[in-house]
Amino acid sequence: MVSALAPSPNKKFKNAPSSQLTFAPMEALSDGLGGLNVEQKRTFSDVASGSYNYFENGDVLLAKVTPCFENGKKAIATNLTNGAGFATSEVFVIRPDIDNLDTCFLNYVFSSEDFRHQAMPSMTGAGGLRRISEDSIKNYYLKVTDLTTQRRIANFLDRETARIDRLIEKKKRLVELLGEERSAAISSAVTVGLASETKLVPTTSNYLPQIPSTWRVWRLKHLANIRGGLTLGRTLPDNVPLFSTPYMRVANVQAGWINFSDVAEVLASESEIKRYQLKTGDVLMNEGGDNDKLGRGAVWDGSIELCLNQNHVFAARPYDTHYSEWISLATNARYARDFFYLHSNQSTNLASISKTNLGKFPIAIPPFEEMASTMTLLNERLQVFEKIALATRTSITRLKEYRSALITAAVTGQIDVETYARSGDTDRRIDTLEAEAST
Repeated sequence: MVSALAPSPNKKFKNAPSSQLTFAPMEALSDGLGGLNVEQKRTFSDVASGSYNYFENGDVLLAKVTPCFENGKKAIATNLTNGAGFATSEVFVIRPDIDNLDTCFLNYVFSSEDFRHQAMPSMTGAGGLRRISEDSIKNYYLKVTDLTTQRRIANFLDRETARIDRLIEKKKRLVELLGEERSAAISSAVTVGLASETKLVPTTSNYLPQIPSTWRVWRLKHLANIRGGLTLGRTLPDNVPLFSTPYMRVANVQAGWINFSDVAEVLASESEIKRYQLKTGDVLMNEGGDNDKLGRGAVWDGSIELCLNQNHVFAARPYDTHYSEWISLATNARYARDFFYLHSNQSTNLASISKTNLGKFPIAIPPFEEMASTMTLLNERLQVFEKIALATRTSITRLKEYRSALITAAVTGQIDVETYARSGDTDRRIDTLEAEAST
């Protein structure tokens, strides 16, 4: 199937060690059908002695480690600086035997469920560092071996997957637009309300310059008690009994909701559990992370009976929990993004905000009855956005599944691509998926 796995560097670069070459860390490889970002460069001398894999134009890169392999990270190397590069050691470099194997066809083979299902059992390692073996590539049995047929299949899949991908991109953009509409609705609700012709009055806040005349601007510290969380890796006396306890970290606190898909546990003492235990109505707010994660909040609903928060997540306990949801909404408004960014400490990759600065966060509070009616109206609007977004995301998933099935059927010879193309099956299948998404 291949002429080389992990090919050796071209000797010419050893004689010119200052040569610039393409550098490809894992993030340079795209998910799905693949692709390679060739913007990064390193000199040959910088990377030749490291644990990197050499590749050239025409080679195929395939992620070997989970979850990158499952996500389909792969690429055909093209437009490389000086025709060559070095990639992370977590990818295989495959050089096809071009007399017997079409490179584009091979790339589609690596995208097929047939190859994936045969490679997965070869994985070794623990946890998130499991890798497929070289043998899963060397021993994979190609169902289509005629080079002319391979090229015909690759050309067919280029056309058909491009059509599917264009539709997927349109749907992704729709989801993005719905997210923007959602953000705009929340921002309007917590700053000027949703009622028409509301009388606005000026304030002294740069972030809330105008609010309805019946509202009042409060700082978060006057609405809630803000505390930090449990520090991981701290040192405790040997004789202190410890209990394995779930805790919330930055990854769990999303914009307006809690992600329970991956809840970690920590060993904590009885006094720590008492101090950091979350209560229903607490507003969890991220202390650090990327700028889009900074400060964003969500209400703790008590789904886990006993749960703590890590030190990178603040817990704001409202003095009146009737305001919990409103406070959470305010942390996800557009003006909040500006406030958290301008009051944070920025480093190269991360940002963080202090408890003191978080306490200064301004929130416009309406009379309770008006707040309740505004949230009711807002939730009705958000439910419409979410219904459309959910249907669109489902449609995207179904299109990706169809694309994967089509690739698998083509590269394994289950369909005759010329007959399939003339039949219009792709159009009918897409129309069916669209009809299902709209019901």
